[in-house]
Amino acid sequence: MQIQFDHKPAYSLAKVSLGDGESIRAESGAMVYMTPNMQMETSMQSGGVLGALKKSVLGGESLFVNTFTAQGGQGEIGLAPSAPGDVELVEMQGETWFLEGSAYLASSPTINIDTKFQGMKGLLSREGLFFIKANGSGQLLINCFGGLSQHQVNGEFVVDTGNLVAYSEGLNYEVERVGGLKASLLSGEGLVSRLRGQGTVMVQSRSPGAFASWIRKFIPTK
Repeated sequence: MQIQFDHKPAYSLAKVSLGDGESIRAESGAMVYMTPNMQMETSMQSGGVLGALKKSVLGGESLFVNTFTAQGGQGEIGLAPSAPGDVELVEMQGETWFLEGSAYLASSPTINIDTKFQGMKGLLSREGLFFIKANGSGQLLINCFGGLSQHQVNGEFVVDTGNLVAYSEGLNYEVERVGGLKASLLSGEGLVSRLRGQGTVMVQSRSPGAFASWIRKFIPTK
């Protein structure tokens, strides 16, 4: 599988070239275009009905997933997220990544997708009670809202709760206030995620929640 990108970083499009018989699994609605020899199969998420419902309701994924396979020669498919933003390729070699619910775009069929319970910190951080857990070997496409940056952490790292996209195994996070109560209420920063350990963190340059709040100011009300 060969993956190239167009229109980075604001409107990233992943161009995936597949050999004969090779497949890629993608989030429902991610396909932009494909060559005529690409065969699409739609199925429930792994784990049967209960597993698919868990990923959909708790993890923020679609209930169904599409698998695209090249038949009779090399094929190509274009994949893109619904929101404007960047897409990053992660070459996984048996490691584990944790993604916020809408960050998963596509992956090799060899990568297992599941959910991880975040507890109350997930509810407080607005990331949801569950994260998407990806583990195995293969290629993983992660998307975001806005631009995407990667940071190597060896100790501690602080990210606004609305800008955390994904982090690798070896890191754990806690949700806390910025400064005291007065600073949290008046600074506009609210809550942050403090990550501890050693690994990689992906951060998006725009917060969907903050953007929605900004848009809301321009919507007429009675």
